[in-house]
Amino acid sequence: MTSPDQNEDSMSQTAPALTPAPETPAPETPTQKRESVNWLAEIRGLAGMLLAVLAFHSFIAKPFYIPSGSMLPGLWVGDHLVVNKFTYGWNWSSPSFHILPRGDWRIWPRTPDYGDVVIVVPRGRNEDYIKRVVARPGDRIAVVNGQIVLNGRRVPQEMLPSVQLPIDAMRSSEDPYPCDDWHIVHLPSGKEVCEVPALRETMPNGATYTLLNYRENPETETMAEVTVPAGHVFLMGDNRNNSADSRVSLANNGLGGPVPLSDIGGRAEFLTYSLNGSAGWNPLTWIRDLRSGRAWRSLRPPLTPTVAQPH
Repeated sequence: MTSPDQNEDSMSQTAPALTPAPETPAPETPTQKRESVNWLAEIRGLAGMLLAVLAFHSFIAKPFYIPSGSMLPGLWVGDHLVVNKFTYGWNWSSPSFHILPRGDWRIWPRTPDYGDVVIVVPRGRNEDYIKRVVARPGDRIAVVNGQIVLNGRRVPQEMLPSVQLPIDAMRSSEDPYPCDDWHIVHLPSGKEVCEVPALRETMPNGATYTLLNYRENPETETMAEVTVPAGHVFLMGDNRNNSADSRVSLANNGLGGPVPLSDIGGRAEFLTYSLNGSAGWNPLTWIRDLRSGRAWRSLRPPLTPTVAQPH
């Protein structure tokens, strides 16, 4: 006789193992199927994004790069800044790309004030210049030995201690040897700077800013008096004898006198960052290229309340 335990063992040895039946995958519903890419919708989305960026640059604000030293010492070569596009209203030069025909129309116009730093498109060219407003519509302006005479009165200039500027802040393709006319100073850190004389100029509304006047230039040192027509302003660079501005003829790449307000594309507001030009293709050099301490500087001139208005 066999015991019940033995019977159970023999049954467990002979009984086949039960394996679960393979599951049949459920058929995919149409919503579960991978949808194909709608390239037309993607292109429309990218085009809409591009148009939004262009509209913002054209009507609100756009970045601007300083390629030359005409606005030294305030603006260095390699500075990047933001231009306000709606302060003076809109005109043909407002779009980021100057594709509209030149005209004298303006929408919601406003006249720049003394000391404002503005973007202007010279006649006959499509590039942007950056200069400072030194005379407004109806003003009489002359230059005598480098000093502005506005409506018969000399605009005050005060001598300042010499400023020290990095060589790379002054050097551009137009001025590869910017310190030839003055002298180079070697700082304890080993860095070379150019030390140049500086002046503080104060306009009738109290706007005050620093100038450089360290080079002789007969074309810009003296200018006979002219009257600024209605709807125009007179512009100069802060680097007074190294600036192609309203004192310089169009043939010499200047602005050729007072410029129409319809050629002004906006007001410079503040710096965003500044590069010294040392970067290469290696991303590790990009941080070294960034100048410290220049970001977010306002470009609006401070106002002094004690300046008498000229007559």
